[in-house]
Amino acid sequence: MVKKILLVLIFFISLMTRVSAIHGQSPKETVILPSGEVVCDLNGEWNALHSHYGPMQWVGDIKSMVKITMQVNKFVGTSLIATGYSPAGTEKVRGELDKDGIKNIRYYRPDIDWQDAKGEISKDCNKIVIDDGQGVKTILERK
Repeated sequence: MVKKILLVLIFFISLMTRVSAIHGQSPKETVILPSGEVVCDLNGEWNALHSHYGPMQWVGDIKSMVKITMQVNKFVGTSLIATGYSPAGTEKVRGELDKDGIKNIRYYRPDIDWQDAKGEISKDCNKIVIDDGQGVKTILERK
C-alpha cells in the first residue's frame, strides 16, 4: 500500500514538473483561439517606426505609436500620435493571424489607400515588421 501511494505521488510530481516546463517554454504574449491554435496576443500599444524607401525615401523616417486591438484572430492597429500625413485615430493596419504568424495583412497609406502587405512577427511576439512593397516598411515594437 505504501509503495502504491509513493508511486502515485512520484507520478504526480513528475507530471507537474513536465507541465510547468512545457508551459515555461511558450511565449508569454500568446492567446489560444477557439480552434485550439496558439497565436501571438497583439493587444496593446506599440512603438512604430515608419521607414520610407525607394520612391518614398524623400519622406524619411517617422516615429509614431500604434494601438492594436484583437478580436479572435483578426486585429486592427490605430495610430495614437498624429503625423504630418495622418491624424491620430487613423487605422494603419488590419490583419489576420494563424498558427504560423500573420496570415494576411493590409497597410494604410494616405496617398494610395489600403494595400496588401507582407508581415512578419518575431517568435517572442514583441516585434512586427510590415512592408507594403511600394516604399514603406513599418517596424512595430511592443511598448
